[in-house]
Amino acid sequence: MGITLIKISAVYFAIGIAVGYYMSSAHDYALTPVHVHINLLGWTALTLAGILYHLFPALAESLSGKIHFWLHNVGLPIMMLGLFFVIAFKNEALLPLVATGATVTSLGIFFFVFNVLKNLKAS
Repeated sequence: MGITLIKISAVYFAIGIAVGYYMSSAHDYALTPVHVHINLLGWTALTLAGILYHLFPALAESLSGKIHFWLHNVGLPIMMLGLFFVIAFKNEALLPLVATGATVTSLGIFFFVFNVLKNLKAS
């Protein structure tokens, strides 16, 4: 699971950089929240989780690890797509999509924290 998370995080890194490059080229920084969240929750957080899951297989094998993996990887795209459409099309009707994705992602992160506190042990 750790290597898979790192590969997924690399895709988020490319997307985050592409959004940042677009904003810079267009001199339009409205999508900054999307850029920042993709880089932080997609690239950085998933890379670090992937490294921990790779170094400490017990974390990846736990139920909490599996729940984290799925909630984070389902919630984040929902949140980011919703936020993109809210900002790009000025359509606040999609805010519940952002809130749903944020809630699912947050729950995943809470499972990750629980997993680390419960299952991370010195070798």
